[in-house]
Amino acid sequence: MILVHGTCIAFGATGLLLRGPSGAGKSDLALRLINRPNIRPDMAVRLVADDQVEVSRRDDELWASAPSQIAGLLEVRGVGLVRFETHGDVRLRLVLDLCPTGAVPRLPEADRCTIDGVALPLYPFAPFEASAPDKVAILVRSLPQDILAS
Repeated sequence: MILVHGTCIAFGATGLLLRGPSGAGKSDLALRLINRPNIRPDMAVRLVADDQVEVSRRDDELWASAPSQIAGLLEVRGVGLVRFETHGDVRLRLVLDLCPTGAVPRLPEADRCTIDGVALPLYPFAPFEASAPDKVAILVRSLPQDILAS
């Protein structure tokens, strides 16, 4: 098991890891995605872990969960720690590296990142745009392999 600085949200049983330095918008984007209906109407978006994510390798898959001391807590800047309904372990299927808007190519192609020897699709992503949650929904639904089918 490794500890990753980031925020993880679950689309059903599928995990999306948001990475970036402190203040990059990980918690803010997660807050705007939680229970958002336009990802898929039949699939709730839930918090897995905020700030620190435990990542474990199982065969050729990565699974994410929250460290017990912060399970269910999301830091909402300007409000404080807020308790949310969470999802337990989720299979990680996608990573977004949060960055300023100018650092995101107009027509990005998926890169790959390797965590504990497992490669995952990786995209640069600007989290503070008003359309950011909609862009996550479009990205998740448009990946070459349907990551929500797991």
